[in-house]
Amino acid sequence: MRLAKLPFVLLALTLSSAAVSFAQAVAYQRILHSDREPQNWLTYGGNYQSQRFSRLARINAKNVSQLKVAWIYQPSRAVTNVETSPIVVDGIMYITEPPSTVTAIDARTALRLWSWSPKMPEHLVLIGLYGNSRGVAILDKTVYVGTADAHLVALDAKTGGVKWDVHVADNRFGYSMSGPPLAIDGKVIVGTGGSEAAVRGLLDCYDAKTGKRLWRFWTVPRAGEPGAETWGNGAAQSAGGTTWNNGSYDPETNTVYWGTGNPAPDFNDDDRPGDNLYTCSLIALDADTGKLKWYFQFSPHENHDWDSAEPPILFDAKINGKMRRLLAFANRNAFYYVLDRDTGQFIAGIPFARETWAKGLDAKGRPILNPDQQPTLGAGALVYPSITGAVDWPSPSYSPDTGLFYVSAHETGAYYIKGTGKIEPGFPKGIVGGGGVRALAGEQSYGAIRALEATSGKLRWQYKLFSTAWVGTLATAGNLVFTGSDEGNFFALDATTGKLLWQFYMGHGLRSNPITYEVNGKEYVFVTAGNAYVAFDLP
Repeated sequence: MRLAKLPFVLLALTLSSAAVSFAQAVAYQRILHSDREPQNWLTYGGNYQSQRFSRLARINAKNVSQLKVAWIYQPSRAVTNVETSPIVVDGIMYITEPPSTVTAIDARTALRLWSWSPKMPEHLVLIGLYGNSRGVAILDKTVYVGTADAHLVALDAKTGGVKWDVHVADNRFGYSMSGPPLAIDGKVIVGTGGSEAAVRGLLDCYDAKTGKRLWRFWTVPRAGEPGAETWGNGAAQSAGGTTWNNGSYDPETNTVYWGTGNPAPDFNDDDRPGDNLYTCSLIALDADTGKLKWYFQFSPHENHDWDSAEPPILFDAKINGKMRRLLAFANRNAFYYVLDRDTGQFIAGIPFARETWAKGLDAKGRPILNPDQQPTLGAGALVYPSITGAVDWPSPSYSPDTGLFYVSAHETGAYYIKGTGKIEPGFPKGIVGGGGVRALAGEQSYGAIRALEATSGKLRWQYKLFSTAWVGTLATAGNLVFTGSDEGNFFALDATTGKLLWQFYMGHGLRSNPITYEVNGKEYVFVTAGNAYVAFDLP
């Protein structure tokens, strides 16, 4: 029996080796024109616009009910909170395993081709983050990953060998990485987490071939720098604004768009009067120099931990009969925003989930605050949304076919409690949060998949969930939206109506952004749940 299995093993290895040898370098022009090869998934967001839209349609609204499991991959050791969204190139899939392992597998069979793991410090500091990696970037023949101890590492795409390793920031002070890098023409851009450890946010750009740092943008200014006046007398100690997720890129204007996190401490604002730039904002930077082109602050002087870290979606559409270059952002603060992506001008904004902290937005998109919605000492103040926000890190998607923006929304509130103490940079000195939250007992919280008109935020349909979910959405040319629930269901909805068309019980809450890809004419849909990486296909 052992001999009988040997030819099959040899065949599998031969096929996998062939797939590696046939894989082509992922030149910048390939990523730039990723819509020409929808069989691949070349960036974290599917394209530089972060639309998470697949032009594949072999799996569609008519046949999706026939989906079945094609393969399951599980790491060699037990892991939790798998949040990876893979890259797929010419039949090879690059995934991450917690905390910072990168593995290449055959995208048809899940056969492991190579795996690389960094050596982590004995005392890894993770504050406000899980020990996790949400994905990699690829450019030419190199795969790039940010590690939990804040290194950016370049790996050979065929072997997993280390080409270079750059120490981006000091993990001993709380800097860490969970988001994937963004690879553009000759450059790799990466951010870090750690706001709750009182670190100062930054966004870095490195030469893709050598690892040399080309520029750094500090998201929180120091005394004497532009924006420092928005921190009062606390500019010298100001912290937060970390860049812990992925960004988007517009090649026409060579602009990088990146969301920033909360100011620190989260809930105690006594020592940071003012708007606290550039926290809870979207920053638009020149990709060559890192120079700030414009910014838009969603939540000035934020003290509810509503990071603005989701990747923004870039799209073009008509506003008042005129074609505009737009940017859409479903913010954690429960407002949906539409901006002009060339200027940052506010175009539209509307709540997409319940919120009580603002009466609305003014003509420039600045929130009009409600009273008694700030954290307080003692019992705290009841505010919607809760600390996890109306959304968290999972990505939304946009379909150019329907003109709709699909987001997994959270409907839940919490009591926000103000803490005491002064902030001191560095771990363990740093004050984590400056307060906290208390759950609302008996609340009927829930989640919902919502389809919004991309140009206005108007609700077109929703599919309600039993509880809040931590899964992104994927829109496809097959008129489908794939997403999942915290109860473990992976499912497909009709992209036009929201009707449930198919579901599969995964046995564990889902924690990733789904993708779709194609190999040898067969389309697959991929997602993770628990410690399982699962691909589906048609019979």
